Amino acid sequence: MAFTLRQLQFFVAAAEAGSVSGAARQLSISQSSVTEAIRALEDDLGVELFERQARGLLITHKGSAFLRHARQILSDVATARTTFRDEAPVTGRLSLGVTSLVAGYVLSDILQRFRRAFPQVELNVIEDSGDYLQHLLIGGELDVAVLLTSSVKDRMAMHVETLLVSPYRLWLPLGHPLADQESIALDELAGQPLIQLMVDEIEESTRRLMGALAVKPKIAFRTRSVEAVRSLVATGAGLAILPSLVYRPWSLEGDRIGIRDVSGDLPSVQVGLAWRRGAPLSTPALNFVRSAQDSLPGH
Repeated sequence: MAFTLRQLQFFVAAAEAGSVSGAARQLSISQSSVTEAIRALEDDLGVELFERQARGLLITHKGSAFLRHARQILSDVATARTTFRDEAPVTGRLSLGVTSLVAGYVLSDILQRFRRAFPQVELNVIEDSGDYLQHLLIGGELDVAVLLTSSVKDRMAMHVETLLVSPYRLWLPLGHPLADQESIALDELAGQPLIQLMVDEIEESTRRLMGALAVKPKIAFRTRSVEAVRSLVATGAGLAILPSLVYRPWSLEGDRIGIRDVSGDLPSVQVGLAWRRGAPLSTPALNFVRSAQDSLPGH
């Protein structure tokens, strides 16, 4: 039996959430439905997509490779559904803003879908800080921004739509003592070496989180590169607490990276769209918003 789009949707949700329960909450369905869909997909493909662990699901190397195909298939289907939405081709210009973290992990899927559906729209994309993008939006220099919506300050001046919520989780090397525990308390990270990512609001969120601990972790390394964090964690230089959005199970060198939930009051990253109040969206901007709504998981 060939796999179904529904199975692909459940698989992608489980990979993003890192657990069956998280995928079920995201999709508003039962956990058994997610489990059955993943098992049927694995039977059809003849490979194991996840390693089942007490703390959730760890995607396998083959699962990670198939995840790219699954996302592409779902993107192509969504694009096909919009093909005949308007008979006349949409033209015009779209000025888009994006923060660095979003540019690396969210924007490509949205832009791919939008460009396929509306190839005649001229795109101008600016990457900058969230604060500066908000300034450009209010000044009318941008149509839409894709950013961390939790950082938007002036909600009276802008429409904000959150499309994806990504919880913070603990990254650690295989073989680390904490990797064997079913539950990791936030206080257990006290005194552990930490790799800190200095990007967007993640830097401030991590600083506040560490400041709440009685015994502060040792900051072993600060970097603006997510790939550097992966390599350092995988080789045992330290741990990291980062959103699931940027997690990948392998470093560039091919070393495995584990991920665990942490009990306690951890923040989350909210990704979505912002545009100026008081002015209607242009047709290209409105179509971009629809593409983003279709592209981002969890919407």
